[in-house]
Amino acid sequence: MEKGIIVAGSMIFDNLKKIDIYPGACNLTKIRKNEMAMGGLVNNCVQDFAHLDSELPLKVIGLMGDDAGGNFILNNLKKYPNIDLSGLKTSGETSFTDVMYDSERRTRAYFQFEGSNADLGIDDFDFDSIKGDIIHVGYLLLLNKLDEPNPVYGTNMGELLHKAQSYGIKTSIDVVSEESDRYQSVVAPALKYVDYCIINEMEAGKIVGIPSADEEGRIIEENMPRICKALRNLGVRDWIIVHARDASYGLDVDGTFIRMDCIDIPRSMIVGTTGAGDAFCTGALYGAYKGMSLKEAMYFATGVASTSLFSPSASESVTDVAGVYKLMSEYPVPDCMTYKI
Repeated sequence: MEKGIIVAGSMIFDNLKKIDIYPGACNLTKIRKNEMAMGGLVNNCVQDFAHLDSELPLKVIGLMGDDAGGNFILNNLKKYPNIDLSGLKTSGETSFTDVMYDSERRTRAYFQFEGSNADLGIDDFDFDSIKGDIIHVGYLLLLNKLDEPNPVYGTNMGELLHKAQSYGIKTSIDVVSEESDRYQSVVAPALKYVDYCIINEMEAGKIVGIPSADEEGRIIEENMPRICKALRNLGVRDWIIVHARDASYGLDVDGTFIRMDCIDIPRSMIVGTTGAGDAFCTGALYGAYKGMSLKEAMYFATGVASTSLFSPSASESVTDVAGVYKLMSEYPVPDCMTYKI
């Protein structure tokens, strides 16, 4: 592979608000810190890729406004000489997310303004001029025009992914975690045009209609192979990886199932978890780009996600490849179980 990676879709900036505790209805909590940060799949992942490898050719496709938020995003991405910004277009208002970080529970809540992301369509992707070996697109469920039904490909996202594959580009998707019943109608039809499906356990379970966790939020371990196999049956061509807080689960093309623990970063060292899922996806796709096995890519992705935990923003603390392996070397090798399903 030598053409690089295209990252496309949700262009978002985050308003990070550190609060004491998330309040109940009609109650008040204090904001202890407020800062603006890069957010969304495109900004998070392309910065993570750039941190990992400053020589990796990167291309961005997306829409954002000619406004303060858009200028903030553009000025940050211009810092990386290996990111090609020619695929960015100006339209409407830049999307933003208010991220409420609960200091006591170490959890996050999100309030999203969709802005120009809702208008991103197939015509915004010019694969004749923007080349790549892999395209990573998302978030499904947050890109209104691409989420619309399509009579031939199921959804417009399905048509876009099919178009990318016709240019010899491997496809990857990610999904936003939302409280809805749209997963099976919007996400599932596109999976037959996906080479790499890297999503979290809640999203995976909702797509295939198999619960991934119990009422207390504990992973239902016996369901994870079933979920991965159901995703394969929906058409995913290559890797399926489901990442959760304490472990990741992968299914290779030969039917090999892998369960790998995360590394145990002490809670006292975790500054924030915003962007950890995007960091994991970045690590896994970098592994695919570099020809790693699925197991090697899952291990590397675990390390990339771990480096992201040391800052409140999504990408600030993500290191280069050597830094990822250095961090991993400081902890016991994660337990890993492999078998055929």
